[in-house]
Amino acid sequence: MVRIDWCFLALFLSESDVASLVSVADALEAVEGCFRRLADGQIENRPRTRSPVPGGAFAVMSAVDAGLGLAGVKSYASLPGGTPFVLCLFDLERAELAAVIEADRLGQLRTGAASGVAAKHLARGGARTLGVIGCGWQAEGQVEAIRHAVPTVEQVVAYCRSRDRLADFCQRLGVEPADSHREPGAQEVVVTATTSRDPVLRGEWLRLGALVCAVGANRRHARELDDVVLERAQLVCCDSLEQSKLESGDLVEPVEHGVLDWLEVHELQEVVSGQLPARQSDEDIVCFKSNGLAAWDVAVGAVALEHARERGVGREL
Repeated sequence: MVRIDWCFLALFLSESDVASLVSVADALEAVEGCFRRLADGQIENRPRTRSPVPGGAFAVMSAVDAGLGLAGVKSYASLPGGTPFVLCLFDLERAELAAVIEADRLGQLRTGAASGVAAKHLARGGARTLGVIGCGWQAEGQVEAIRHAVPTVEQVVAYCRSRDRLADFCQRLGVEPADSHREPGAQEVVVTATTSRDPVLRGEWLRLGALVCAVGANRRHARELDDVVLERAQLVCCDSLEQSKLESGDLVEPVEHGVLDWLEVHELQEVVSGQLPARQSDEDIVCFKSNGLAAWDVAVGAVALEHARERGVGREL
């Protein structure tokens, strides 16, 4: 009898496929596991690079996850007409292309999940309130993930400059509108998810014990946080020191101003793996700067691929 090994053809997964295959809970589990493998040295992550194109930029980022047996490259073009994202996954054992995945919803899920993991480990115990500055696509993912990761959160307050977008955001997500940046900035967990080049959160607004998750401003000369946020923080974490030094204006400029030293900036993987205490007291102000890692894309993409194979979803290439 001839033995026939199972083999998988590469799959194409659309945005709608990803939305049906990966839940917020799936993304949280995948990204938390990713941080643990980063701490164990099982992942090689390469920071984003950007090339100018007419009217925008073309970005590429990659990671090899030995724990998952996958390597991945995410690329996207930020253009006036839109921003298409795609993730290519490669099976390291089979030496094959495993999947091509449209990655806008995937990116929203993994970015939200990273803040959810940060809130799980860094927010003060029993945190009840969440403030969100920004009401776009990524802000929506932040609310979804943090609510799931911190089930004690009962009240969410949001603000953005567009009153129409704010009203729509609050109606769809069941959150309360604020009249200014200050109100969400005074909650127990504070998220900044904007495209602003200038600070939208002032350190003087923060209450004792606050956790700040800054997820916008992943360019060298863009900031969401003022220097006082970093001055008041007892613990500053990022997703990747290497990437932060290249593109995180929220950390690079305070270091240049002498407000912060890179030796004081830790990676979230240290906390998730137990190498570093989360906080010393309930009154500590803690900051997590999220730039977005290709390793998260690979981890969440792996879930999408696994579920697609189980459920017969996607198109074979």
